Amino acid sequence: MKVSIFFIALMVVPRWLIYAHHSEAGFDKDTIVAFEAKVITYDWRNPHVYFLVETVGVSENPIEWKIETSSTPILSRGGWTQDSLKPGDTVIIRGHPERDSSRNYAILLTLEKEDGLILSAASPDPKGIARASNLSGVWKGSGGQADSEFRQRLSSPTLTEKGAIARNAYNFYTDSPVAQCIAHTSPWLITTGLYLNEINVQNDVVSMRSEFFDVERNIFMDGREHPVDGERTQQGHSIGWWENETLVVDSRLFSDHRTGNGPGVPSGAQKHVVERYTLSEDRRRITLDILLEDEEYLAEPLSGTIEWIYAPELRLYSYNCAQDVSRAFRQD
Repeated sequence: MKVSIFFIALMVVPRWLIYAHHSEAGFDKDTIVAFEAKVITYDWRNPHVYFLVETVGVSENPIEWKIETSSTPILSRGGWTQDSLKPGDTVIIRGHPERDSSRNYAILLTLEKEDGLILSAASPDPKGIARASNLSGVWKGSGGQADSEFRQRLSSPTLTEKGAIARNAYNFYTDSPVAQCIAHTSPWLITTGLYLNEINVQNDVVSMRSEFFDVERNIFMDGREHPVDGERTQQGHSIGWWENETLVVDSRLFSDHRTGNGPGVPSGAQKHVVERYTLSEDRRRITLDILLEDEEYLAEPLSGTIEWIYAPELRLYSYNCAQDVSRAFRQD
């Protein structure tokens, strides 16, 4: 199991292997570095798991690499555990190196252990064969074309002057709420297709839990209106009603959020989100229509449709974002 450090340029890698919830602009996606190394440390915490490895370069001197990979829920579904690596383990690393060649830093594609086991940053897709009796249950984003198109629109909305100034001034490493253990809000929260969502439909309330940052939302179904001058909170105030078999969720009263309207685009007191959840005829998917409005930062409303797949065979994991890891995450 001897692999020297080598680089492969412009390899085609499946999108699901390299997707992460933060900007990866600092990594060279046209290059793959591969090498054998020994594990020094392994930190099984969020927002991302890191480990240090040591290899031998051309000069035969030890070289230390820092490897970044996905969060613990994603890795857990891919077969990882907190005991997957230990100091002294010999592994083969494949990853995209950082563009800044002064540092030995890479984001993981795959890791091969001495027994031949290959681990990646991938999360398995739902089987997609079970049928739901209603909207209740565990769901996962399909990652299909519609999802990609909506996320692309959310990444490049038409902005007001204030919105454009804020986006141009945005620096992920210093400004990102996620890198400070602050969760996304809807609709960005519900389009993170690598994480699971759980719905529990009751008479007077529909509860929703996102695995991403352990976000919990309650949608009041008792006919109330949004409170006048009510408290603004991170996930806002949500009321809902049924239109035939479609659940309509109307959310207002969001607190200010640095990326509440997409990457680099803040949201404020005028933010308004409408989500429409409709179970497909075969009862295997949810069609989720989304409308986002915020006249302070968005020059026009943004709308789109995504799909969730019924995934009763999958379980939600706790996220438990660690502040000290998050600080290192921002510095990296």
